[in-house]
Order: sequence, then structure tokens, then C-alpha cells
Amino acid sequence: MDRVDRILAQWHRERPDLDVSAMGLLGRLGRLSTHIGREIEKTFAERGLSSSSFDVLATLRRSGPPYRLSPGDLLATTMVSSGTMTNRIDQLEKAGLVERLDNPDDRRGVIIALTDEGLKRVDDAATAHVANQHRVVSELSPEERANLDALLRKYLAAFE
Repeated sequence: MDRVDRILAQWHRERPDLDVSAMGLLGRLGRLSTHIGREIEKTFAERGLSSSSFDVLATLRRSGPPYRLSPGDLLATTMVSSGTMTNRIDQLEKAGLVERLDNPDDRRGVIIALTDEGLKRVDDAATAHVANQHRVVSELSPEERANLDALLRKYLAAFE
């Protein structure tokens, strides 16, 4: 039994008229998200990053050489406000991981670019992040992972 089982048992005892099966599924998803999030944050923190700073750096890295995007393009890849994105960019710039360059296509605008240190840091973090992700899912067999992935893909598609 896990904690969710104990909560469900209490509901069954107190309110046997309620079907709490969805509560079990969603409770486990939520608890897993919290546990996995902590493991991911540890890996990033060891490299002087957070998941939100990694998100910006990884977006620039995935864009390919020369690893530059407009703030609007960065914003389009996340679900944060422009103020939040500006703050993230400011912090990464202070850390020497990104730089603001004049936008050659728009004299009023800027382009956000990875610095050499930013490229090194994001590559190191990505390598560690992927290894950590494999560790986090290692309790599941390859077949279980594939089945869970298919179910989660179907479930997520209903929302997206």
C-alpha cells in the first residue's frame, strides 16, 4: 500500500457512496510529479541551474547553431509571461550564460544568444538530465515504460 491507498481506504470507509478511483489515479500522478520534480531540480542545482533556467538554455540549444532566438520565439516555447521570461533572461545574462545581441532584422529588437559558457553548461546539464531521467524511470521495465508512455500520450492528447 502507498499513501494514496490509505487515503482511498479512508474515503471508502467514510463515504462508500463515492467512486474515488479517479482520485487514486490523479493523486498518484500528482505525487509522482512532485517526487520527479525534486529529482530533476537536484540535478540542475548541482550545475547552478533551475528547471526554468535550463528550459531557456535548452530551447536556445535545441534551436541549433548559432543558438540564438528572439525573446518572442523563446516566449512561444514556454507558458510564462513576458515579464517572467525577461527576468529569466536577465538572470542568465548576469550569470554569463546568455547575451543580448542587436537584432539584425529589427534595429529596435534584440536576439538572445548562448555564450560559450552557456553552451558548455547546457550540454553538461542535458547529459546529466537525460541520465537522471533514465534513473528515475528505472523501476519500470522497457515494456512497462512503453505502455505507460502510450497511455500518458493518449491522456495528454485529450487536454492538448
